[in-house]
Amino acid sequence: MAVAAALAASDKKARDVLVMDMREVFLLTDFFVICSGNTDRQVASIQEAVERKLAGAGVKPVRREGEQHRRWVLLDYLDIVVHIFRQEERDYYEIERLWKDAPLVDWEAEGERSLSSG
Repeated sequence: MAVAAALAASDKKARDVLVMDMREVFLLTDFFVICSGNTDRQVASIQEAVERKLAGAGVKPVRREGEQHRRWVLLDYLDIVVHIFRQEERDYYEIERLWKDAPLVDWEAEGERSLSSG
């Protein structure tokens, strides 16, 4: 699911897409997907693409936050949490720095493996 969310964000030209494996450092979720958009419209487009992709796999977020202002949209799928930032907010909050002990997932390679096997 995290790789699918990252691929959907990337398809909408999200910047600096990261997938962080949170299983050893955070008890509430398994993965963070973090990305940035340049405008409110792009943030909305990324959000819609992620939700559409995961809904196609039968998964819907249990909670959404930040949709009104589109500065930092959070989609909580329990096992993964997707953070879609405007670049200014991402630079300010630096959540990837806060969780720097979490290993990064090579989501692009995982996506390629999924495509070649399925």
